[in-house]
Amino acid sequence: MSDKDFTSTTAEDVMDDAVVQVAQPGFLKSNQRVLLWLWGGLVVAIVLALVGIVASKKGVDLILPLLGFLVLMLFALVTIVNASLEWLRGTVIPILAVVTALIIGSFVIALTDPLVLESAGHFFDDPATVLRHAWDAVSLAYKALFEGAFGSPAKINAGLESWIVNGDTRELRSAVRPLSESITKSIPYILSGLAVALGFRAGLFNIGAEGQYVVGGLCAVVVGFKVTGLPAYIHLPLAVLAGMLAAGIWGAIPGLLKAWTGAHEVINTIMMNWIAFRLTEYLLKEPLEKVQGTHRTPDILPTAALPRFFPHPLRLHAGLIIALAAAVFVYWFLWKTTWGFEMRTVGANPDAARYGGISIKRNIVLAMFISGMLAGLAGVSESLGITHNMTLGFQAGYGFDSIALALLGGSHPLGVVLASLLFGILRAGGTRMMSVAAIPLEITSIVQAMVIVFIAAPAIIRGLYRLRAPKEELGPAVVTRGWGS
Repeated sequence: MSDKDFTSTTAEDVMDDAVVQVAQPGFLKSNQRVLLWLWGGLVVAIVLALVGIVASKKGVDLILPLLGFLVLMLFALVTIVNASLEWLRGTVIPILAVVTALIIGSFVIALTDPLVLESAGHFFDDPATVLRHAWDAVSLAYKALFEGAFGSPAKINAGLESWIVNGDTRELRSAVRPLSESITKSIPYILSGLAVALGFRAGLFNIGAEGQYVVGGLCAVVVGFKVTGLPAYIHLPLAVLAGMLAAGIWGAIPGLLKAWTGAHEVINTIMMNWIAFRLTEYLLKEPLEKVQGTHRTPDILPTAALPRFFPHPLRLHAGLIIALAAAVFVYWFLWKTTWGFEMRTVGANPDAARYGGISIKRNIVLAMFISGMLAGLAGVSESLGITHNMTLGFQAGYGFDSIALALLGGSHPLGVVLASLLFGILRAGGTRMMSVAAIPLEITSIVQAMVIVFIAAPAIIRGLYRLRAPKEELGPAVVTRGWGS
């Protein structure tokens, strides 16, 4: 081997060769049955250990580690069932993007900390003090972010012990409230992210998810307090359906304009956003206002509220089931139905779709209608599950963040769900980071923005970590086509 050939073989090549050998389908397939039996035995052992802890009321501190090990076992199951590690390749760039964004965020936190700025003038005289202040600021901020998103492990253990030993769940409910809030805040993210992702798959840029979110939430609230005398099993589905259909129609309007006039959906959805905002303001200040000067509607009736899973202070509600069901529906619709295949074909190559006899106009309108319904469902989950009314500050940026979610999730339902959980974690943890560590909430926005930058430009991550680009990279059409196309 020449010197040139030797130098061209990097450590990354060696690692890739090793991974490929382990990831060979033959290796895992030949041992798949044994590995599944081993996996099942470990899961049974963990479950029995958890049951034993609850029954004996001893070893409560082991519950969290065992639950964490169960989560890792899920990833192992995916690898064993697929008989390959290939599924991990698609997670490398997103994971490194998040880690890199957190690293950059730590520099921003350190450089904006008052103690760091005060001691920075004496850096060359006493660098240890400056670095210590920077470390204290970053560690306090990220500790607050973690506890605000997941809760304090010590408090959770204490709550578990109080529940198992004394039967009192109050301390446990209080301890897991941060985790509940992270999941709760992820619900509208999942639904609005699915809305934009479906549009991307159809080659459309639905930037109007925020307006559709508002319209869906408003219509659900109106049905929730105007319609009376119905039982919950009729009133709640009626309110949900009203919000979905209203938002779907709102989203279909730009679709119709694009299909029959060629007007670009980006321009039209932006304008529809502002129409939705101003129309909502008028309705909340005039006909729908409960008390003059409050700019809010009456509360919905209890029969129209989404039920919550746990008592106060946990706010996790049935919207989570709706969001996960919507993700399953979008996957089934796009990849398991003829309509979904046609929609993806139109998004990937409209000329080929037209040549194949697929109606471009119908798919544009249908995609925008379904996308609008999903975004409206996000507003419905928030209004019927959390606020129980509509106020002027209802729009919280979920619709605009959904663009980032669709990009981060690769316009795939599973990716959108995982990206939404990340954004829910950052949103819930950022609140505690602001209150405990006095870190502005905008820092979490910086982290989110950096994640999107790295996802949208994966070459940056590959350059930073010297990762090779895949030989063939085919993704969904995300960039919309020009005016009139």
